[in-house]
Amino acid sequence: MDFLPEEINQYTHNHTQPESELLQRLNRETHTKVITPRMLSGHLQGRTLAMLSHMIKPSRILEIGTYTGYSAICLTEGMADDGKLITLDKNEELEEMVRKYFAEAGVEERIEFLLGEAMELIPDIEGPFDMVFIDADKENYYNYFKLVFDKVRSGGFIIADNVLWSGKVVKSDNKIDKDTQAIIDFNRLVHEDDRVENVLFPIRDGLMVLRKR
Repeated sequence: MDFLPEEINQYTHNHTQPESELLQRLNRETHTKVITPRMLSGHLQGRTLAMLSHMIKPSRILEIGTYTGYSAICLTEGMADDGKLITLDKNEELEEMVRKYFAEAGVEERIEFLLGEAMELIPDIEGPFDMVFIDADKENYYNYFKLVFDKVRSGGFIIADNVLWSGKVVKSDNKIDKDTQAIIDFNRLVHEDDRVENVLFPIRDGLMVLRKR
């Protein structure tokens, strides 16, 4: 995920608002206790998500992929006072940790945390949403996009993480794995979709930001 020279990467972090003490603790605990901690949004991406949320001021957010709750907490920062975030994940083992940090952050009343398969949960969740954040299994990225599209208001945003997939999207290798191919297909299909405006930010592992026309 480190695409920039180390000096530039460090300079970028040094000139970005630091994590809160709570997010620092969540970051550390994820890295010490949870498998594949690289899945955490982390400092720079977390501040980016918080900034986008402040700019959009969403009343309703849907997050697909909670992990340890870092991104959800960041997204609530710019949410409207009466706003609500619904976050979905299938990992029951992380539930206690997630709920603990939601409570410590004081956002447990503003977040609905649903456990289960996102493909099964999304059809029963009512819109409209101002903002959707997709950060779950890569093979279903475009399926998630299709499922949530009609639930996003006109002018609303869909943000997808990991769209550079550690740089694998541009490697000329005949042996492309399923996740890489899914990300390549997702990027192409949403880029060609005239129902959205899009920009791909090379932030951390890549953020695709889509605005519904």
